[in-house]
Amino acid sequence: MLVTGGARGIGAATASAAAAMGAAVVLVDRLGDVLSHTAASIALSGGHVATVVGDVRDPATVEATVDLAIGRFGRIDGVVNNAGGGFWAPFERVSAKGQAALVDENFTQVTHVVRAALPHLGRGASIVNVTSIEAHRAGPGFALYSAMKAAVENLSKSLALELAARGIRVNCVAPDMIPTPGDEGLAADSGALLDDAYSPQPLDGPGQPEDVAHAICYLLTDLARFVTGSTIHVDGGTFAASGWRRRLADDSYSL
Repeated sequence: MLVTGGARGIGAATASAAAAMGAAVVLVDRLGDVLSHTAASIALSGGHVATVVGDVRDPATVEATVDLAIGRFGRIDGVVNNAGGGFWAPFERVSAKGQAALVDENFTQVTHVVRAALPHLGRGASIVNVTSIEAHRAGPGFALYSAMKAAVENLSKSLALELAARGIRVNCVAPDMIPTPGDEGLAADSGALLDDAYSPQPLDGPGQPEDVAHAICYLLTDLARFVTGSTIHVDGGTFAASGWRRRLADDSYSL
């Protein structure tokens, strides 16, 4: 199984959970020191793991990762496109260079990974793309990030149909309210504040990267053999709430 952005957060949690289920995992990430620590932890638990230090926006890194997976383990049964990221800024202040970075990091690299892996995916293989709740709602200050996550969600549906005859499934997981190192400071940058009287999600939270990892692992396995072109929202109910907030004093809801 190949996991992009595998050094920390959701990627690391997914790699650890999949390895615990018996999968051999190949991780790629720019953060070499953190990636080494994650791989060592997986190996210490008896898992089979290999790593590539590099940026998946670079097609050469993607090719090297796929080559390592085939050379070390002989095949690829699952691909998890987890790498991505963004920053808060009003749309009119995002430069052309900043826009290109957001497009490459959140959309183009996903196409690179899928295209490179496809020749090695056989019947029963699964692709899981990690998007965001912002793929399904507006993202003021994150307009391009949201647009690219929506693009990945739409791409996943199209690929699900294109690859169905080959027995390859394609799905998404859309997290929210999951604290990860890559998201630190984004709420403060955007000015988003939590009201002490209300909870932003119906379920008590926040969630954890492992919650997303478990949903991904389900989609990777034969437990989800008849699921394709779908999205699992791992968000404590925030997408379903669509603006409704839970009043902490009495568990009632208001807009």
